Amino acid sequence: MRTFTRLAVAISRARQSASALSASALSVGAAAVATLAVCGLAAPGQAHAQDKQIKIGVIYDLTGPLAAGGSHAGYLGNKYAIDMINERGGVEGYKIVPIYADAQSKAEVAINETERLLNQEKVDMIMGVFSSAHCVPMAQKVDQAKSFMWANICVASSVFKDKNLRNVFRAQVHSDQFGEASCKFLAENAKSKLGKEVKDLKVAIIYEDGPYGAGVAAGNEATCKQLGMQIAIKEGYAATSPDLSPLVTKLRRARPDAILHTGYNPDITLFLRQAKEQGLKWDALIGHGAGYGQFDKLYATFKDDANLIYNVDPVAAQLLDPKTLAPGLGDVTKEMVRRYVAETKADEVPPHVSMGFNQAWIFFTDVLPRAIKKHGGISPEALRQASLETDIPVGGTIQGYGVKFFPPGHPMSGQNERSSPVVMQYNAKDTYIVWPDAIKTKDAVLPLPKGHAYAK
Repeated sequence: MRTFTRLAVAISRARQSASALSASALSVGAAAVATLAVCGLAAPGQAHAQDKQIKIGVIYDLTGPLAAGGSHAGYLGNKYAIDMINERGGVEGYKIVPIYADAQSKAEVAINETERLLNQEKVDMIMGVFSSAHCVPMAQKVDQAKSFMWANICVASSVFKDKNLRNVFRAQVHSDQFGEASCKFLAENAKSKLGKEVKDLKVAIIYEDGPYGAGVAAGNEATCKQLGMQIAIKEGYAATSPDLSPLVTKLRRARPDAILHTGYNPDITLFLRQAKEQGLKWDALIGHGAGYGQFDKLYATFKDDANLIYNVDPVAAQLLDPKTLAPGLGDVTKEMVRRYVAETKADEVPPHVSMGFNQAWIFFTDVLPRAIKKHGGISPEALRQASLETDIPVGGTIQGYGVKFFPPGHPMSGQNERSSPVVMQYNAKDTYIVWPDAIKTKDAVLPLPKGHAYAK
């Protein structure tokens, strides 16, 4: 289990060692020149040869239901990182050449696009991926081809668990951590907020039955049981299901205090609609990324009925205090947000923008420069060796967590051991961090207040 309460101390230490983090902390103003030079990035106007390039196949769901569930936002974040790096002259003389592909919210298309990018476009590596159902087979396909893959958003622990992948890496949080976070949040607030002992707390675990949902649900079940909670119901369903009313009926009979839900945008919308129609009530509804990370879309549909939903996710970078991060990272976040708002005119900047951006930024400012300078270039082996040497402390990325990968031979080899999610709560156009306590920006509203559409 992760020790979130140590995060504030670790962040403070990270600030003290900020001079060692310039590889991650690129400023977007004129003061960035020195930092960019250290990172192997050329500042605007510097004479830096562009006769080399690294071709990257970037795969996201740009159409279909997953696009609105967070994939398109993640793609934009990824794209902004590439654009900003190229605007600064690339990396060690290499220009980033992205070849974008649309997985169309279909696993078979994602796999076919992976093969096309590797075999026809001859890309040097694969990056991106929103859906874990796509990520699991893609990671194995890339590893078998002896190419290299850097996963940005997909979270299923099963991407890595006991797979012994050699050339696949992920700085992103994994699903076991999602499941742990929501249970710990409830346990820490059971007595003070709900007036119940942890052993008397009843939770329901519902989830889309793909690798993503099943992975988070497994983490929910294991951690909630370990903490002594009662599992009132645990049930999966197909994300494409046209009717969730039988599940809602079961939940009404079980009468849980909290519902832990993992799903995408269409099935979440269906669940909330049918729950209201059938009079399902709860003290807390805690989502886990994906569709719950796109609250602006839920609010557009349900208005105030969607208020006070929780979401477990890697934090949206703009919610963090820049003072808790390495120097320069606050400016990087501002530029990411500026580009997203300018392009989409959106009021909310969902966490998936930060995820797509942050993972790419880590690769371009930490891994790639080291691969080129220390390991001789951009071959899969050079990228692999550079990834294994990554050692970014807490506070060294725009999302706050550090990066160090589990080594070969570990059951989760290739996964970032320093990643961590937070619990957020939504209220109209505001998003607050409510857990862990070390970095929360507001106390959680728990249980739902009287008058709320889903309040008991």
